[in-house]
Amino acid sequence: MRTSEQRVSTDPQQAARTTDVFRLAEANINPLTGLASDYLNHFHEAIMLLEMMADIPASRDDFLAWRPMTYPEHFRLSGLQHREVAIAAYETADAGVRERLERLTDGMIAVLKATREALQSPLPRDAQIKLAERAAAWLKPLVAQAGAVINGFDTAGTVTIEPQLAVDALMRR
Repeated sequence: MRTSEQRVSTDPQQAARTTDVFRLAEANINPLTGLASDYLNHFHEAIMLLEMMADIPASRDDFLAWRPMTYPEHFRLSGLQHREVAIAAYETADAGVRERLERLTDGMIAVLKATREALQSPLPRDAQIKLAERAAAWLKPLVAQAGAVINGFDTAGTVTIEPQLAVDALMRR
């Protein structure tokens, strides 16, 4: 019977790939896609501010101060310990996966910018609340879809990464 020490590879490249997978997991980055769901917190914050508008009028000003950020910007400006790992993993992630995520986030940003623009106009308070609620309702499914992309699934729950591509991605990392 082999001990765990005997099973450890002495190949430096294999050891580096294993370390990379563990670093990604430690940084809450999906090792198959190279993407982190922490980015979605940026959009959750905007949704939360929109939902609070009915009960806390001051949240309107907080929402108006919210600014969209790209994935790398979000991590660069975050205080997260593994932000450099997240940025590097994003830059080496599959271009198709990154493109799907960016299409979704571009859509979310468009909704948020249009909402912000409308809320800056002189609307009655009840119209502002309705607009904020509607925007939040539009955004939630988009955030869920973005989460599915980050985790390697389409919106129907089907794995979007071919098994061999997943193995190759893990081996590269």
